[in-house]
Amino acid sequence: MTLPKVSVVQYLNTAPLVWGMLRGEQQGKYELAMTTPALCADAVRNRRAEIGIVPSIEYQRLDRAQIMAGISIASKSEVKSVLLLCKKPIAEVQTIAVDNSSRTSAALLRIMLRKYYSHWAELLPSAPHPAEMLKRADAALVIGDPALTYAEPVPEVYDLAAEWKKFTGLPFVFALWIGHEDANIGRFRRDFEASRDYGLSHVDEIAAEYAHKLGLAASGLKVYLTENIDYSLDEENRKGLRLFFRLARETGVIPANRELYFA
Repeated sequence: MTLPKVSVVQYLNTAPLVWGMLRGEQQGKYELAMTTPALCADAVRNRRAEIGIVPSIEYQRLDRAQIMAGISIASKSEVKSVLLLCKKPIAEVQTIAVDNSSRTSAALLRIMLRKYYSHWAELLPSAPHPAEMLKRADAALVIGDPALTYAEPVPEVYDLAAEWKKFTGLPFVFALWIGHEDANIGRFRRDFEASRDYGLSHVDEIAAEYAHKLGLAASGLKVYLTENIDYSLDEENRKGLRLFFRLARETGVIPANRELYFA
């Protein structure tokens, strides 16, 4: 029997969503492929996966896409893993190296620059190596595990989820389970919610495993997974998502703004 193909971001913040598929009752029911956020979107677009944890902005760029209700990777305030590292105050920044595996965070940065900072800067796609990024630009947009593990001091650090919250008062949704309308992804919802709930009940185990991988304290990673990341898609998160899409349209990041369509 062919298993449903699921494209999964390889960062720590996705681990709780798929922990049940890796260690729990959903194990063996899905074929998981670990990759970057950008490539998750491409896997769904090219139908190499029936569903993926896709950067939220890509919902607007995928034809006939639908969202799995109830689940996201979001932040209610500070996220700690989407950082703008600046060598000078943001008003003086002329060039920003942007992690080329990022799409939602890159879109959010464009919106923040135009809408809230009233500032123009040249964005330079870059491999996700913060030290090298800062050699070639005034600032670097770093996401995921590289943001969590970067330890060198920089003069200015902006947490983009915290900045979004400061300006809008709303949470920010970074990623969603997305598939094509004809993939009927609603049939996976019970398993995917159970896998997430299993992961959130095993946060100590996840934090301990990733502490070894990332060279960070397990206690800090537990805080990150339980306080900085929100795995729901409640009304407050949906409100933040709708505002993000509206502003993306207003600033020219996307050509049109589709309504949210849930499986």
